[in-house]
Amino acid sequence: MSSLPALDQFFTLYHQAYSDKLGESPRYFPLGEVSICVLACDQEKVEASPERSVQWQAVRRDSQGQFDNIEHALSIRLHPSIQALYGRYFAAPLMFESDFGEGELLQPWNQQDFEYLQQNLIGHLMMKQKLKQPATWFIGVLGEGDEMLVVDNENGSVWIELPGEQPHRQLADSLEDFIASLRPRVCPPQKPVEVAMPETDHPGIWQRLKTMWRHLRAKG
Repeated sequence: MSSLPALDQFFTLYHQAYSDKLGESPRYFPLGEVSICVLACDQEKVEASPERSVQWQAVRRDSQGQFDNIEHALSIRLHPSIQALYGRYFAAPLMFESDFGEGELLQPWNQQDFEYLQQNLIGHLMMKQKLKQPATWFIGVLGEGDEMLVVDNENGSVWIELPGEQPHRQLADSLEDFIASLRPRVCPPQKPVEVAMPETDHPGIWQRLKTMWRHLRAKG
């Protein structure tokens, strides 16, 4: 079971909100990326019609995704809430509204997405080290994506951080409290804009981090 009960609950509320308002499950543009999250009725569309959105359902992984490779590579111990957030489910990004604005939480769409996520986490921490700033781990974005949602690796608190800068506004003492404060945001799926990224054009998590990387690389 996830060590983030609020995440389990949010998935339940999320899918129910879409069912109540739209009469269907949430939709996502996978751009040809296969995932066990895609509902059976839309499975054939993923590769046959990659430009179309598909309905999806969060799927709990048989075994939790691990981050031992990151800890070993960077000689750092990740805050356990990071593994609970990213390692338990395969899902599309989660749209939310809250008292501090609208945004989305990142989730790995499939195993390849999870591996790209790990690479992004390593890149983010290396940039923080280069800037001589305390370690944080991104979990999502606010608004148009210029503001990151991050977890302080030292104590697990959740903050707003501008790429390349230190966190400047605390939102919650823990990831559990943070997710519990969110409300599902029912909205049409947004088709990712194709943007050339470092080393790959992967359309999943890389697309959601395009703004962050643009700013981070400028700071470097």
